[in-house]
Amino acid sequence: MTPPNNIRVAVAMSGGVDSSVAAALLVRRGFDVFGLMMRLWSEPSEGDSTSAAVHNRCCTPDAMAQARNMAAQLDIPFYVLNTQDVFKRNVVDFFIEGYASGVTPNPCLECNRHIRWDFLLNKALDFGATHLATGHYARVVQTNEEFELQRAVDSHKDQSYVLSVLGQDQLRHAMFPIGDYTKDEVRALAREFDLPVSERRDSQDLCFLADNDYRRFLRDYAPNAMLAGAIVDTTGNQVGEHTGLAGYTIGQRKGLGIAAPEPLYVLETNTERNELVVGTLAELGGDSLHATEINWIHGTAPADEFRADVKIRYRSRALPAKITLTDYSAANITFDEPVRDITPGQAAVIYTGEVCLGGGIIQS
Repeated sequence: MTPPNNIRVAVAMSGGVDSSVAAALLVRRGFDVFGLMMRLWSEPSEGDSTSAAVHNRCCTPDAMAQARNMAAQLDIPFYVLNTQDVFKRNVVDFFIEGYASGVTPNPCLECNRHIRWDFLLNKALDFGATHLATGHYARVVQTNEEFELQRAVDSHKDQSYVLSVLGQDQLRHAMFPIGDYTKDEVRALAREFDLPVSERRDSQDLCFLADNDYRRFLRDYAPNAMLAGAIVDTTGNQVGEHTGLAGYTIGQRKGLGIAAPEPLYVLETNTERNELVVGTLAELGGDSLHATEINWIHGTAPADEFRADVKIRYRSRALPAKITLTDYSAANITFDEPVRDITPGQAAVIYTGEVCLGGGIIQS
């Protein structure tokens, strides 16, 4: 079917296989397509503000050249946007401030909220696009006058978790061309399209770090979050010493440097006392959490109280729970069974079947 003439699609390109195949699929389907790539902030080399800046791994010179070559091969226009300041302000500073306040922030959520689906979407619209397409593994489905965010066909690659920040205003302009394919199928499509990025490795870790070491990054940019202090058990007895609260995650077992009769895990961080609280596996986790800043993709919650499945981390399984609203954008979530690794700062994302209803930030 030939797409309507009034649809023009901007594709967020990175030089990787996913965004390249997304662009190729749209071109093959007959859409009017052009490519956009963002130049993002990266810290100065070795954390030294006087050193020459290294490149963000999402937009290295090689990635930029690959994206430009893909656009040329597909015969579509290609533009580069300077996004360094808005990225630093909304993603990097958010990351630093989160750890400084004692939580474990998820910068990918903020990147999608502020960078891809605010800054980039608005730039795309300014360029005359009607839609923005990305290489995310997710699906957007129109039902009557509303738009649903659905999980990807490939459950191992599904990225609806980090897209839970979107609403109707974004989804009506969104396209996820590879959401109906598995990763293996996407690589096969890249070979079919004769794209030289078919075997290019996926990007990993935080794109703005110079050396992949977030602890070193925080020592440079948030030194107060990396002050040494006491490791205590649940009764307050000191059992060791930590090297900075921001260097530990809820549920962590290795690297604590503690000798104990049974394995100990990180239970919580106490920023007021600069203490790391540890305990046994039986003491880890709980059956409830409180989430705030909830974004409801359809604009409102389904009900003041309802049942759904909830993911508390990107890689975790969605588990059955009862959601009870305490405010329009806040809720208590009670799981059917105890859950490990409930981590303040991460997102609690709510699903019913294949549909993502939205998500909020875990506070406690």
